[in-house]
Amino acid sequence: MHLIQTLTLLLAFPLIASTVGEPGFTTVFTASEGGFKSIRIPSVAVTNKGTVLAFAEGRAANSDQAENKIILKRSEDDGRNWGRLTVIASDGARSLNNPCAVVDRDTGVIFLMFQSYPPGLNETSKKLTPGVTGENIVRNYIISSKDDGVTWTKPVDITRETKRPAIVTTDAVGPGIGVQISKGRYAGRLVFPFNEGPFDEWRIYAVYSDDHGKTWKMGDTAPGGFVTNRSGKKISNVNEAQLVELRDGSLRFIVRRWAGDPVRQTCVSHDGGMTWSDVEDLKDIPDPCCMGSVLRYVSPGSPHKECLLYAGPRSYTKRVNGAIYRSNDDGASWKIHRQLYAGEYEYSVLTELRNGEIGCLFEADGYNRIVFARFSLG
Repeated sequence: MHLIQTLTLLLAFPLIASTVGEPGFTTVFTASEGGFKSIRIPSVAVTNKGTVLAFAEGRAANSDQAENKIILKRSEDDGRNWGRLTVIASDGARSLNNPCAVVDRDTGVIFLMFQSYPPGLNETSKKLTPGVTGENIVRNYIISSKDDGVTWTKPVDITRETKRPAIVTTDAVGPGIGVQISKGRYAGRLVFPFNEGPFDEWRIYAVYSDDHGKTWKMGDTAPGGFVTNRSGKKISNVNEAQLVELRDGSLRFIVRRWAGDPVRQTCVSHDGGMTWSDVEDLKDIPDPCCMGSVLRYVSPGSPHKECLLYAGPRSYTKRVNGAIYRSNDDGASWKIHRQLYAGEYEYSVLTELRNGEIGCLFEADGYNRIVFARFSLG
């Protein structure tokens, strides 16, 4: 049977019935809030104190590179109510993109990585140049907070540590979240997912720190991330990336597909993100070419003590009908799923709340809102 027909039959199976209350939803950002024309690209983090931090790009126009600023709202009641919008990073006419957060559980420090684009240039521009110096390059920055997200450091340029000096024109962390490895030889390591260009020639890799964010290194790109399209052109089938820790401390990439069959892409690292297995299709999860999120969920008081959760559109062709998928075998299969949100559903990010519930920060209704959902594993 053809792959698409097989996947269509899989999606025709009934959703798993819920035995608990329905999710609760709260609007966090609206498109024109704070004087912006558009607010997009969510990231989320829960601090050691339990505060929920919602990050996004505040855009001057409805385009990916539009003098974007990085904005933040905080919630101290598990995402039910949110504080005021705050700009935590800006760079004049340059555009800041792809917020991606991680919390160092050992120190409590929150880290946020993002990119800075030259004024007037976007990821498809022929004027972007490779390298780690010069005016027309994409730069990688990091900021951090030691006070629960109330104040933030000035941006630190980490381009030399995190971007290859040749060929690469575009660089993108996430967007979404990073992870801190909790088990095995690399326990304590902070890891961010990355993809690098040029446009249409994306490769995925990890950036990591073993000294609590003082210095950063990058691993190898994952092999096998290209397909041949109908015109005979070799084109990447990977793009925006997220990763998750597995039971033994290994890492799994769950990646937006760029070309090929409309399903997520995946590969595994057994050395903390330094090298990866070949990229392959993840046939259980449809992908209409949209960023999605993955989370390792551990609940000692639950019969499902450890599982992986994925959030993304439940469609092959459109960014609609957000669903939560569950895997009990470290992401090899994803047979259990339930709809979270009917209608237009775009980028999303999962997190675990201090009360054991799961949070999902997602774009909705044609990018007009960013919404926070709260629900239990049931």
